[in-house]
Amino acid sequence: MRLLAKSSRILKRSLSAPAVGDGPQGRVRALATAAPEMPPCDFVPEPYKGPDPTVISHVRLHNLSPSLLSYYRQPVIIHQGHMQWLFDHTGRRYLDMFGGIVTVSIGHCHPKVTEAAHRQMSRLWHTTNIYLHPQIHEYTERLLATLPSHLQVVHLVNSGSEANDLAVMLARLSTGNFDIVSLRNCYHGMGPNCMALTAHNTWKFNVPHMFGVHHAMNPDPYRGLWGGSACRDSAVQTTRHCDCQPGQCDAAQKYADQLAETLRYSCPKGRVAALFAESIQGVGGTVQFPKGYMKKAEALIRDHGGILVMDEVQTGFGRTGEHFWGFEAHGVKPDIVTMAKGIGNGFPLAAVVTTKEVSARMSEALHFNTYGGGPISSAVGIAVLDALEEDGCQEVARRTGARLLSGLAALRDKHRCVGDVRGKGLMLGVELVEDRETRAPLAAAAVADVWEHTKDCGLLIGKGGHFGNVLRIKPPMCITEADVDFTVQVLDEAFAKHLPQ
Repeated sequence: MRLLAKSSRILKRSLSAPAVGDGPQGRVRALATAAPEMPPCDFVPEPYKGPDPTVISHVRLHNLSPSLLSYYRQPVIIHQGHMQWLFDHTGRRYLDMFGGIVTVSIGHCHPKVTEAAHRQMSRLWHTTNIYLHPQIHEYTERLLATLPSHLQVVHLVNSGSEANDLAVMLARLSTGNFDIVSLRNCYHGMGPNCMALTAHNTWKFNVPHMFGVHHAMNPDPYRGLWGGSACRDSAVQTTRHCDCQPGQCDAAQKYADQLAETLRYSCPKGRVAALFAESIQGVGGTVQFPKGYMKKAEALIRDHGGILVMDEVQTGFGRTGEHFWGFEAHGVKPDIVTMAKGIGNGFPLAAVVTTKEVSARMSEALHFNTYGGGPISSAVGIAVLDALEEDGCQEVARRTGARLLSGLAALRDKHRCVGDVRGKGLMLGVELVEDRETRAPLAAAAVADVWEHTKDCGLLIGKGGHFGNVLRIKPPMCITEADVDFTVQVLDEAFAKHLPQ
């Protein structure tokens, strides 16, 4: 806590200092005041030789899916990446604090992973797993070594949606039960099964999807019915009043009681297949559950014949700082863990890891994933695990995340439209509101103005939450303290310029 307090004082002083000139690119941006100075970078991108931007815009508008979202009013054409940096077609540099939607875990074009992929591609691309090849077996052993010993079977696939879809089938086969429970505001993917698990109408189409899924009340200490200033496992708490006693979170028990009601009234008695939960909700806006909730939820689901599935697609591989897996902070013992995104640092790779007991039923029929666990993806996965350890990425997430969280908390103290700051490690969120008392979400236009301003300053961040008013900050786990300070300074300037003061 002394470290956080010191960091907060340093950042508060920097927030009150006048902004300095443009970064080392030497570009003058059309802002009312001089932009914060971007940290230096000695990497020089290759000259852009791709299609003209007008051709790119035409193809995207007329020939790609109309659901393909483009960030920003003037979309950025990304040409090259290097660690925490992205470069557009003009050579302009951006600090990537969103990591390709929480996917680039160790840095863009990390040399170790790039070399491993190139070496494997020059030797063997694909043979399918009906033949033996060394990489999948080596990778399986390496991946299992990061997990609790009861998790012993790996199913390799290509994406988080595929992983969660397979987890649904495993849960139903292994328990003999059909009904599944997930939490409101969650996101687990976009396939028919995953869309049913997801309880976030931004991501649900008006088409039939899997039945037998029930959504329990979301245990959100900021927006939920209960919770306050002592509920989250985070150095920064909500500003709501809290009735919790030391060592006992009353909010966790109240939300667990709501889960018990869902099981009692919506599910067959004693016949539930699984509870699906993210360790920290990602797309839903970096929502952290009250301390102790997941332990209570696990006990309830087991009492009803179900198993626990933890979705680590965004929180895994050291991103929360304190632990390699987000579920470890909850003290639970999942039967299935799904993972993707950071597992391959941007390469299409995902996995379902489970117990021998849960996986045993998969021998009753053939199940095959053409590309899952192929030679290249397995080689990439091994290299990512190597880099995570050699580069100390989990410690980077812990250390820089603490500094960033403290700086964001200082912005909450300074700007009244910053309603909440939350998260752990480099899995952080900033919720913008019209009114702190009512927690009414900030209007979309104002959020967009802030977002555009950060991009104009060379900072790329995400948006999320049910109302689209949560700034999502989940960078590659190679950022520096200078990157953290630049991020806070840019946000401070954006809030001062575009939010009511």
